[in-house]
Amino acid sequence: MGTATAHDIIWPDVELIRNEFPILQQTVNGRPLVYLDNGATTQKPVSVIRSMQEYYTQYNSNVHRGVHTLSQQATAAYEAARHAVAAFIGAHHHEVVFTKGTTDAINLVAAGFRKAFLKEGDEIIISAMEHHSNIVPWQLACEEKGAKLKVVPINDKGELDMDAFRAMLSPA
Repeated sequence: MGTATAHDIIWPDVELIRNEFPILQQTVNGRPLVYLDNGATTQKPVSVIRSMQEYYTQYNSNVHRGVHTLSQQATAAYEAARHAVAAFIGAHHHEVVFTKGTTDAINLVAAGFRKAFLKEGDEIIISAMEHHSNIVPWQLACEEKGAKLKVVPINDKGELDMDAFRAMLSPA
């Protein structure tokens, strides 16, 4: 068997996917909008917009905090979403935690790790490719606990320097 080439790959229908996102139907400077700042804000497909509209117009209420009808409906929808995500990623539903976004999730993981495991003299390794939202929480954790943050550099090709990474690993 040979190596797969770009010709062998089944490419998705980009226009079909773009059509699911209403915001991508506009043009900017005479060209179709391309939005690449998904780390900060992710654009929503029609299915998500419809679900959000249904939630806000039909059963907007606190989840897991009430016994009244709207709260029970909101809780059921929330738990159904948790089960769907769990099935999609191959997890148990109780392992799925919803956060406000990626930055919030990283902060939650870093804070939990810092409190439960990190101690003075420990080392955390991240890469130079990280978004600042995955750098700052680890910097703060190291500063608070007296741990050391190590950063794997990237080479001229934009790849992680795996030799440098291996050299950063301390004995267990």
